[in-house]
Amino acid sequence: MKKTLFLCFFASVLLAACGGRQQSSEGALTDIYKNASGDSTRYGLACDGSTDSILVFLPYGTARLDTFDIINAFQNHQIYGRPLIGDELAVIVNPEDSAEALKVINLETLRGTWCYMVTPTLRSVDKMPKRMQQRMMERIPDSLLKQWLQPREYSLRLKSDHGVTARGGVYHQTSDDMTPVEYPAFTRYTDWRIFNGRLILKADTIAGFTKEGEVPTVDTVDIRLLRQDTLVLQFPDHEQSYYRKQEVSELTK
Repeated sequence: MKKTLFLCFFASVLLAACGGRQQSSEGALTDIYKNASGDSTRYGLACDGSTDSILVFLPYGTARLDTFDIINAFQNHQIYGRPLIGDELAVIVNPEDSAEALKVINLETLRGTWCYMVTPTLRSVDKMPKRMQQRMMERIPDSLLKQWLQPREYSLRLKSDHGVTARGGVYHQTSDDMTPVEYPAFTRYTDWRIFNGRLILKADTIAGFTKEGEVPTVDTVDIRLLRQDTLVLQFPDHEQSYYRKQEVSELTK
């Protein structure tokens, strides 16, 4: 009985050293950070004693602190979001050296609403000869161009439960076909995960369920840069930069 009480006290001290973060449900936490098959990511909290060369880490599900060498990760720009005490982290450990972390992703920094602006283009203009494009543009009044070429904000909100709220683009393409401009394609992602240090974005239907016979869109994305106000993601066919936006729902949490 005394041993059990001591272990409980020791675990509470470790949690306090890592920012005192409380989890409402151990079962829910296990579900959220349950590794998929083939995923070697370790999840946990940054603890007191972490520096630019050393990461003191408390993995979820244990009461034992791990200490990782992150000098090479820092020099190779593989630290995404500076770890602060109590921040939730995803850590990729060197398979050949269990004392070294190859990559550290600050999930606390990654979560939130990330936005970017897009500008529409005139329909079918890119298929015209350049001279015809120029003549067409010259004949359109500036007031109309200003009205048509209104920029839009696209956004992704990465939530704590690994859900995604995506805003922007066009919901009803048929009605949008009546306008003289078209906006860039937009994927309405519904879920996100970290898998071996890469960001996985999945897009089911708007309702969150894939229609029978359809396969959900899954994009594997590399994080190029992550700071408090900046996120850069490398998609398979393009690189996208984002700025952070604080929404009312986030500010009132």
